[in-house]
Amino acid sequence: MQSLNTFSNLDTQLRKNLTAIFWTGLFFWSSMASQLPTIPLYIRTLTQSFDEIGLVMGSFAIGLLVCRAYLGKLSDRKGRRYTMRIGLIVAAIVPLCYAAMPSIPLLMFFRAVHGISIAAFASSYSALIADLSPIEKRGEVIGYMSLVNPLGLAFGPAIGGLVYEMWGYQLLFVTASLFAFVGLLLTTQIETEGNIGDRQELAKRDLNLGFWTTFLNPRVRVPSTILLLVGLAFGTLSSFMPILMQQKNIGLNAGVFYMAAALSGFIIRFPVARLSDQWGRGIFISIGIFFYSLSMITIFFASRDYAFVFSGIAEGIGAGIVIPSVIALLADRTVPQERGYIFGMTWIGFDVGIALAGPIMGKMIGLVGITNIFAIATGLCLLGLVIFGTQSNQTVADSFKFAIGKSRDRYAIKSSVI
Repeated sequence: MQSLNTFSNLDTQLRKNLTAIFWTGLFFWSSMASQLPTIPLYIRTLTQSFDEIGLVMGSFAIGLLVCRAYLGKLSDRKGRRYTMRIGLIVAAIVPLCYAAMPSIPLLMFFRAVHGISIAAFASSYSALIADLSPIEKRGEVIGYMSLVNPLGLAFGPAIGGLVYEMWGYQLLFVTASLFAFVGLLLTTQIETEGNIGDRQELAKRDLNLGFWTTFLNPRVRVPSTILLLVGLAFGTLSSFMPILMQQKNIGLNAGVFYMAAALSGFIIRFPVARLSDQWGRGIFISIGIFFYSLSMITIFFASRDYAFVFSGIAEGIGAGIVIPSVIALLADRTVPQERGYIFGMTWIGFDVGIALAGPIMGKMIGLVGITNIFAIATGLCLLGLVIFGTQSNQTVADSFKFAIGKSRDRYAIKSSVI
């Protein structure tokens, strides 16, 4: 396989380091994903209010929003492993709190704290891979290393669903905690973060990255807006899709949906990882947003098991293309001493989307019904496609050409991308 050839050609020390990072990421995402199909159902055992379900699910993004920028800057100064460990510690502790204190107000609080885990881990993981990747193979290495997400989404829900069905919610949360703890132990095997001395010193002295100055910069604003709209769609899906399946009497475990998404996301990353270095990031981001739209509209029309499985496949393809492509795009547009901060700032859009999806769509259900919120989610994804096709580069014409793979990224830093 091409991926095996790519890694076999890397320096032995780098290959060993990337392997340790990969396993750390796999256990982190397995911990997070093991709770995906069951958390909405667990909340519903405590309340029948869609508003409250949406608020609890959306609370997860509060920790992301409050801490993402700070933790991104902290990873530039203290190191990627430092903030990755913060994320893993939070991911190990919070599921035990879900099990011990089952009430709506406490779940809202602990869901918000749980969001800190992704704020700390995800951006630091991506920045560390970007720091270590050879420039000429950056998209490829990032694509392969981002496989921890679909693999975690494959193993996590399957294991979580099985543990829940056999032993109930309590042991499910203990299992999620153990996954994160194993990931924490694996960080001791990460031997280097690249040339961290120069990066940390420059982060302290040379860069004064104000929040709004950074956030409103076009190289950040447009990717963040795209992630906001995709986050609204994903937040709608993760909050209400298992309940929709239950209401439609679909005899399919929601974990199967996430497994289908994970497998398709896993498969699609191999060709995309290699080709994004050749064809550019723009065309793949466009294709990924289209598949997100396809997933949402399929859920809107779905009335059979196979339709939900097809939707999961489409969502997996969308995520498998958009996420590594946006990470590679941001790596192209940044230098190491600002990378953690910029990554964190850009992914705030996704966090806001997840935060707003639960409460807003929970309210909308009372007005339009639970099925129709997926039509709204479809429209949001299509809006993202229009914005990316017109705003992703310095002019509308350049943006459209970039979005279809016919123009280079005008915001890419020449020293950081071929």
